[in-house]
Amino acid sequence: MDLKQIKKILDLIAESEVDEVSIEEGDFKIKVKKTGTVEQVTYTQPMVHAAPAAAPQPTAPAPAAQESSESAKPAATGDTVKSPIVGTFYEASSPDSDPFVKVGDKVSKGDTLCIIEAMKIMNEIEAEFSGTVQEILVSDATPVEFDQPLFTIKKD
Repeated sequence: MDLKQIKKILDLIAESEVDEVSIEEGDFKIKVKKTGTVEQVTYTQPMVHAAPAAAPQPTAPAPAAQESSESAKPAATGDTVKSPIVGTFYEASSPDSDPFVKVGDKVSKGDTLCIIEAMKIMNEIEAEFSGTVQEILVSDATPVEFDQPLFTIKKD
């Protein structure tokens, strides 16, 4: 299957009310799942080193405005807690639950700070030291990279 066919499939799904499509053709597999207005694409083809077709991403002018307002704030002081894995950051155990921590909360070594979902496995990220949460650097349900700063915590 070539990129033109994949683009055509994405366009058809975007225009339809279908929420999820999975296609397998020999070793080639593609799964497209619509979530809200963004399409999520999983693409695998063994022994092919071409980049996968990217799903259309919404434009987000808001972060630029956020960055300019953040530059006016004084930088938080403290130690940074970084992501040990690549995945999706969640501030609570479920959408209906309260966040594990908020800015200003005191945490002890071993307290759960967040969950990072990687390959459908929920990984609890624990505090490595006691302190006070100064800043939460990631929004809920957003992707994070390995070693990306998540929290700033001032040690006690």
